[in-house]
This record gives sequence, C-alpha cells and structure tokens, in this order.
Amino acid sequence: MENTATTAAPLLENEYVKELLAVMEANRVPAVKDLLAVFNQVSAMERQLDTAVTELAALRRELSASQKQAHPVKAVLQNTGAAMEKSVTAVRDRLDATKQAVIDGCKNAVDAFREKGISALDNITRFFKLRPMLETMRTELDKSIRTDRSAMDKIETVSAEYHEAGRHIKNMGRTLMGNEAAAEAKPMGKLAKSLEAPFRAELSCLSSMKKSVEKALLRLTALEQSAQRKPSVQQSIHALSEKLAREQKSAPAAEKSRSVSHEAR
Repeated sequence: MENTATTAAPLLENEYVKELLAVMEANRVPAVKDLLAVFNQVSAMERQLDTAVTELAALRRELSASQKQAHPVKAVLQNTGAAMEKSVTAVRDRLDATKQAVIDGCKNAVDAFREKGISALDNITRFFKLRPMLETMRTELDKSIRTDRSAMDKIETVSAEYHEAGRHIKNMGRTLMGNEAAAEAKPMGKLAKSLEAPFRAELSCLSSMKKSVEKALLRLTALEQSAQRKPSVQQSIHALSEKLAREQKSAPAAEKSRSVSHEAR
C-alpha cells in the first residue's frame, strides 16, 4: 500500500488518526477506547525508541572519547556497538511500518464511514493489520535486549579479568619488595562504568518499549474479541428483516385460520 502520510510526525498528530477518533467518539462507538489505547502505546514506543537512539549516540561518544585510553573493554564493545546500532535500526523500521499501517487503516476506515455510514466501523480491527507487525517488533526488541545484556556481561567480565591481571602483576612486584600481596582486585573502573552506562540506559528504554508492545497486543486482543461477540449493524438489520418476512408470511395463514373458525361458529 502506498504511504498516505509521513511517519516522521508523532502518530496522534496525524490528520487521519485524529479524524477517525473524532468520528468514533462523535458516534459513541465503544471500540474507540481500546483503539485509542493501542495508538497511545504506539506513541509511547516512539518516545522510548527516541531515548534508546539517544543512548546509542552516547555510547558512540564514549567510545570515541576513550580512543587514547588502552582498555580491553573498548575492543569488546566495538563490534557490540555496531550490532546494537543494527538492531535498533531494525526496530525503528518496524515501528515506522506499524505507524504507517495505523495511518493507512485510519484513512481507509474514514473513507468507509463516508461511503457506508457508521456501520462500516463495525469490527474496526479489519482496517488494521497490526498484530503481525507488533509481534515482529517484539521479536526484534527481544534481540536488542539480549544484545544489551550480553554487552553488559562482557564489560563486567573483561573489566574483572583486566583488574585481576593487574592485581597479579602488582602482587609480583609487592612480593619482590617483601610486601604483603593485595587480597582483592579493584572494582570496575570509571572507563568500564562509563561504557556500560549507555547500555544500561538503553536496556531500560527497550524493556519499556517491549512492555508497550505487549500492552498494545492486549488491547488489540480486546478489540478482536469484542468484534467477534458483537453482531454488526448490518447483521442485526438482516436478522430483523428475516424475522419480519417470516411474520408476514405466517400472517395470512393465521388470518385464514381465524376466518374458518369464525364461519364454523
């Protein structure tokens, strides 16, 4: 489907999104509450991803600023940072596709309303193919979260090994000098902590984003179940028409039966 609007602007500011919500609210369509909740969660994902991108930029700055400092953690993070950037880009692409699906769905729903009236908005979810997109985004987020956690584990492991090696070297010197050996290695240093901080912050953002996806899926499920339980206006009209037709068909027979009974008396 062709793009009907840019996905650069916040979702809830899109003209088609605002128009559909206004139509549903004006006509007191019950599904508007759950639909708005889905849209709100997508908007939350936008903000959370923007924060994650900011943290990724912070990681690049930390790596760049530490170029002159020799530390094994930096070498470990070069590839990890690239993988993280690729993963976040994939999430961004999924989110943009989801936003576009929402915008297109809103436009199509409004067009259907103008053509057929409010009954066209029965089973509103048929205008939005969001479930597979949200589920794919959740998968991408899981990958990104695992990458963050793996990076943090590597930072802590390499830093611990680095300081442990330093302790051994210092203890050799202390032993030669006749001094008592140091019992423990130094804790994680400032450089390792500064490099770990963006991953920790980004992990928090991506975890929040995953929760938003799951909340959106729950609301989407509520919409789908509501549509299955509630007959559409068209179905109700059809059922009523059939009932009236049956009554009209049986009316002459009942009238004839009453006439025969009256004549017999």
